[in-house]
Amino acid sequence: MNTIRFDFRSDTVTRPSSGMRTAMADAEVGDDVFGDDPTVRLLEQRMAAMLGKDAALFVPSGTQSNLLALMSHCGRGDEYIAGQQAHLYSHEAGGAAVLGSIQPQPIAHQADGTLALADIEAAIKPDDSHYARTRVIALENTFGGRALPMGYMRDVAEIARRHGLGLHLDGARAFNACTALGVGIAEFTAPFDTVSICLSKGLGAPVGSVLTGRQDLIDMARRHRKMLGGGMRQSGILAAAGLYALDHNIARLVEDHRRAKRLAEGLSAYPAIRLDMPDTNIIFVDMDPDVGERFMAFLNEQGVGITGTYGQQRWVTHLDVDDAAVDGALAVVESFFA
Repeated sequence: MNTIRFDFRSDTVTRPSSGMRTAMADAEVGDDVFGDDPTVRLLEQRMAAMLGKDAALFVPSGTQSNLLALMSHCGRGDEYIAGQQAHLYSHEAGGAAVLGSIQPQPIAHQADGTLALADIEAAIKPDDSHYARTRVIALENTFGGRALPMGYMRDVAEIARRHGLGLHLDGARAFNACTALGVGIAEFTAPFDTVSICLSKGLGAPVGSVLTGRQDLIDMARRHRKMLGGGMRQSGILAAAGLYALDHNIARLVEDHRRAKRLAEGLSAYPAIRLDMPDTNIIFVDMDPDVGERFMAFLNEQGVGITGTYGQQRWVTHLDVDDAAVDGALAVVESFFA
C-alpha cells in the first residue's frame, strides 16, 4: 500500500490531538456497566442537555447506536422506514433485520437527498395482520454531505406524529449540518424521539457515538446495548475524548467546510470532473469510468487517499486536513490532467 500523504478518505481517519490524549489519560473512571464511571455519566448528561433530550447512552459505534434506536422503537416483526441509500439501511450490514428481526422499508431519495413526503406516507402500513407494523421513520442529516433543511424535518415529524410513529435521526454528522444551517443542535434535533451523534467523525474522537432521546427509549437501548456486547467497563477513558471533542472541535467545523468548498472549486476546474458544491465537508465526484479509474490509481500512487469506484469518488475534509493538504492534493490533480 502506498503511503498516504493527504488523507481525504473519511473524517474517521483523524488522530487524537495531544490535548485529547491528555484528557483521556487523566480521565476519572469506574465500571460503566455498573453505572459508576463518572466520565461516561458526565458525557451522557452533557449530550442529553445539549440536545434537549431526557437521557443519553454512550456506545462504541454509530452502527450500534442506530441499531439500538431501531430495536428500542420496534419489536420483532415490526418495520422501519428509511432512505434507499441511508447509512442505517445500506451500510450497517443488515443489523436491524439480522439482530433485531426488524423489517426495513426503503424509499428512493429525491435529487436533493430528501424522501418525498408522499412516498413516506404511502409506505406506512395499515393496521392489517398481513403487514409488518410500521413503528418508526429514520432520517439522516447530513445525508451524503448535504444539510437537509429544518422545514423538511419538521414536515416528516408531523407525518410521524399523525400516524403515531417514532422518529429517529441518524445524526452522525449533525454538528456539520448545524454549522451549515446556522442553527443550534437542540433546535436541530427537537423533532426527533431518538438521535444518534457520532464522536469519531468530524469531531475527531477515536471511538464512540452517543444515542440520546426519550427516557423510556434510552432505558430500552441500555438493556439492548448489554445484549449486543456494547457494555464497556472503564470507558471513561474513551468518554473523555468525546467531552474534549465537544469542547474543542465543534466551532472549528466551519474550517472543514471552507476547505471542502475550496477543494471542490479546484476540482471543478477540470471538465472531466463533475460535482456539486458541498454544503459541508463531503464532496462527491463523478467521472467517466475509464478516466475515473486511471485518476483513482494515479492519486493512490501519489499518496492522495480518497474512496470510490467506477469513476465516482468521495473526498472528505476533516481536522487533520489543513490548507497545505488541499494545495498538495490539487497539485497532484493538476499533474494528472497535465
